[in-house]
Amino acid sequence: MNGKAHVSPSAIYPGSFDPLTLGHLDVIERAAAVFPRVLVAVVVNPQKREPLFTLEERKQMILSATKHIGNVDVADFRGLLADFAKSAGAGVIVKGLRVVSDFENEMSTALMNRSLSGIDTVFVPSDPKYSFVSSSLVKEVFFLGGEIDAYVPEAVLHVMRAKRANLRPTEPSEEKS
Repeated sequence: MNGKAHVSPSAIYPGSFDPLTLGHLDVIERAAAVFPRVLVAVVVNPQKREPLFTLEERKQMILSATKHIGNVDVADFRGLLADFAKSAGAGVIVKGLRVVSDFENEMSTALMNRSLSGIDTVFVPSDPKYSFVSSSLVKEVFFLGGEIDAYVPEAVLHVMRAKRANLRPTEPSEEKS
């Protein structure tokens, strides 16, 4: 060692978070225990289908769910993650991995981000109890009437229930004999 104190760089944790799940929160908490600052970056991705929650709703849900963590900030971005991470002063990108296919998908992105920005990606394996939980699956279960209390933070559950109450029920389709 060279005698200089090593200070961990700030981390950026990107995602659409539509909605934030307990799996996401677990990654945020674990990253916040390692890095002095974690920026949860909500991506505005025009290639994904229309999100259920607005950008502001997603940011507010994350802020509410992470208020117990002192070193977490929330921001949104458009464009290349590599550019945003550099401009935000991030030293690393944090990505959660639930299953092996996540690694296969994220590895090439991590290498591209490093090539573009020089910023490495740190992979955080999912807690096994959240390895099957995804935002899209949570939304599907919720809107089909299933219970999702074990998969999302309380702040998110509250907003989801309000969203469901405000959605007009669709007309049942008529079956042909």
